Amino acid sequence: MDPEAVRKHSALHAKPDGLVLQYGTAGFRTKAERLDHVMFRMGLLAVLRSKQTKSTIGVMVTASHNPEEDNGVKLVDPLGEMLAPSWEEHATCLANAEERDVWRVLMDISEKAAVNLQQEAFVVIGRDTRPSSERLSQSVIDGVTVLGGQFHDYGLLTTPQLHYMVYCRNSSGRYGEATIDGYYQKLSTAFVELTKQAFCGGNEYRSLKVDCANGVGALKLREMEPYFSQGLSVQLFNDGTKGKLNHLCGADFVKSHQRPPQGMEMKSNERCCSFDGDADRIVYYYSDADGHFHLIDGDKIATLISSFLKELLVEIGESLNIGVVQTAYANGSSTRYLEEVMKVPVYCTKTGVKHLHHKAQEFDVGVYFEANGHGTVLFSKAAEMKIKQLAKELEDKKRKAAQMLANVIDLFNQAAGDAISDMLVIEAILALKGLTVQEWDALYTDLPNRQLKVKVADRQVISTTDAERQAVTPPGLQEAINDLVKKYKLSRAFVRPSGTEDVVRVYAEADSQVSWDSAGKCRQPCP
Repeated sequence: MDPEAVRKHSALHAKPDGLVLQYGTAGFRTKAERLDHVMFRMGLLAVLRSKQTKSTIGVMVTASHNPEEDNGVKLVDPLGEMLAPSWEEHATCLANAEERDVWRVLMDISEKAAVNLQQEAFVVIGRDTRPSSERLSQSVIDGVTVLGGQFHDYGLLTTPQLHYMVYCRNSSGRYGEATIDGYYQKLSTAFVELTKQAFCGGNEYRSLKVDCANGVGALKLREMEPYFSQGLSVQLFNDGTKGKLNHLCGADFVKSHQRPPQGMEMKSNERCCSFDGDADRIVYYYSDADGHFHLIDGDKIATLISSFLKELLVEIGESLNIGVVQTAYANGSSTRYLEEVMKVPVYCTKTGVKHLHHKAQEFDVGVYFEANGHGTVLFSKAAEMKIKQLAKELEDKKRKAAQMLANVIDLFNQAAGDAISDMLVIEAILALKGLTVQEWDALYTDLPNRQLKVKVADRQVISTTDAERQAVTPPGLQEAINDLVKKYKLSRAFVRPSGTEDVVRVYAEADSQVSWDSAGKCRQPCP
C-alpha cells in the first residue's frame, strides 16, 4: 500500500467542497455528479473490509428506485448481507474526509478494525443501467487497484444478483455457482421442479405481465426467461428501450400512487407485477371487472409465502420454528390473519431491511417483507439440512412436501430481497394452490390507512420505543395519540422521526375511511 499513490489517485477523484453524506441502510445516495470521490473511496474501503474478513466483498453501484439522475453505492458483506454497522461508520468517515486526510483515515480504520494490511483482498463489482453507472464503477475500480486489491467486474447486474455472487464466492460454491448462468440455473431448476405437479394437473399455461421500471431487471429477466419458460411466460413492459428509469413506473411508483405504471395495458383480472430499478422489490396488482385497481403489497406477499411454508411444515410433521417479521407499517389485517388464522407468530422491528433481516435470522424459517415489496425468506443451516434430508427419507405425501420445501429453499435468494426470485416463488405457490390473483387478494381485507409526513424544525425532539410504535418524547405526545385512537374500532397510529430529513412520519389505520381520517389527526401534536 503506497500512500503517495493513494494521494495522487484521490486527487483525481476530488471531493466537492462542503459536501457531507451519510451511509445508511441503502448506502450512499445523491445526485450522480456528486459521487465520484465516494466511489473511489468505497473502492478503498472494500479492500480494507476484504482484508479484515479474509473474504470477497461486493460493491454495487445503484440508487435503486431513485430517479435516473441520482446514483449510489453500497458494500456487500461476506454472506451477501448488508455492511456491518461499525463499517457504515467507517464508510461515512472516509467519504467525508478532506483530501489531505484520506490516507490518515484509512490508517485509522485499519487500526480500529485490526486490518492485516498484508492480507490479500478481492472485490466484486456490479452496476445498474443508469447513464452514470459505468463511469462511477470505474472510480470504484480505481480505488480497489490503488490499494493492491484484485477485482472482478460483473458489469450489469441486479442488486440481489451481486449479493448472490458474493455469497457464492464466500461459501466455496456450496450456495451456488458465482456466475450469472449459475444464478439462472439454480433458481430456474428449483422453480421448474416445484411447479411440475401443478402443471401436470392440467392447469392452463400461466402468463404474467412484468413492469421492469426501465431498469436492469428487464435485461436479466429477458436473459433468464428461456430457463423457466416451460412453467411461466412473462411479458415485459418498461424494459428500458424507451422511457426513463423509475419514471412513472416501477414498484415504488405503483405502491405510492396506487395505480398501474405508465405503458402497461391491463385487462380485467390480469395478474401483473412491478420491479423497482435494481430489482430488489416487487409488488403485484390487478384491475377488477369494474376497473378498480387492487395492489398486493409486501404484507400480502409475506402472508401467501408464510402460509404455504406453514402448511408444508405441518404436512411433514416437523415443528421447525417459523416466524414472520414486520415493521410498524404492516397493515393490521395482515398481522391478525397470520396470528389468528394461520397461527404463525409475528414479530415487529424498527423500519429498515437490516433490522428485519437480523430478526429473521433468529428462526429456523424467517419470513420478512416490508410493505414496499422488499423481502425474502431465510432458512437456518440446521433447518435446510433437516428438510433436504427428509426429502430423501420420507415416503408418499410427506416426502412430496419435504421435496417442495427443499425446492423453495433453493428458489429463494437468501442473501437479499430479490424481485426475480420472489416472483418465481409467488408464481409457483399460486400454481400449486390453484389460486387466482383475486383469491390471493381476498385472503384478508386491508384496513384503510394513511401515511403522512410533517415538516418539523428538529426531528430529534421525537424519540420512540417498541419498534417505533410508541413515542417516548416529547411528553404528552403518546397520550394524545392514545386518546384519539381509542375512539375508533381496530385503530392504531404512530409517529416516528425520519432517518434522513427533518420530517416526522405519521401512520394511521382504522376500520373505515372516516375513522382513519380522524385517527390521522394525531399529526396535529407532532410539530
